[in-house]
Amino acid sequence: MIMAVVYIRMRNRVQAKGNQTVRIKDIARIIGPEEVITKIEEIILLTVKKEDKNIIVIDLAQVIMAIRKVDPTIEVETFGPSQTIIEIILSKKKMSYLTFALVWFLLFVGGGMTIMNFHVDVSMGEVHQKIFTIITGKVEDKPLLIQIPYSFGLGMGMILFFNHFFKKRFNEEPSPLEVEMFNYQQDLDRYVIMNENKENVRHLDDR
Repeated sequence: MIMAVVYIRMRNRVQAKGNQTVRIKDIARIIGPEEVITKIEEIILLTVKKEDKNIIVIDLAQVIMAIRKVDPTIEVETFGPSQTIIEIILSKKKMSYLTFALVWFLLFVGGGMTIMNFHVDVSMGEVHQKIFTIITGKVEDKPLLIQIPYSFGLGMGMILFFNHFFKKRFNEEPSPLEVEMFNYQQDLDRYVIMNENKENVRHLDDR
């Protein structure tokens, strides 16, 4: 008997909507004979339900068992991650303009207070006065010639640091904030997978 060989690579994280039917093609990439791929891709793994909350973890073993039920002669070779996290997207109401304005105001005031407190802690005003005196030879309580360009430079530095100006991106290099968010997402995914494995062990012990 000639066995068809397919190679499967699970995706790290995918999104699904409520009541959506999740098939193998939604969570994995398959390489192999075209007719076999077409048959495997349409295999149904599960249907998203309300009881699933917002996270589902699909293990590679579940995918292999589903394939073997359809055709036991298919030989499966795997590489890459062994689990896929399905994030269930719930329908959310759009944020109102009032809520957006309130959030923007709080962030603006909070960010401004943080910068001002930092400048007070490091005596930035005195530093500007000394720099102004060194350059001009005059003593000035409010050296606007230094403070105004510094304020614009501070804003430009933040824009360049975060690599964004509204929706415009200056280059393909990720910003430090995006890197931290990526690391946080990786840690969260590992926690979810580990927690899911513990739950499976508990279920096996209960049997």
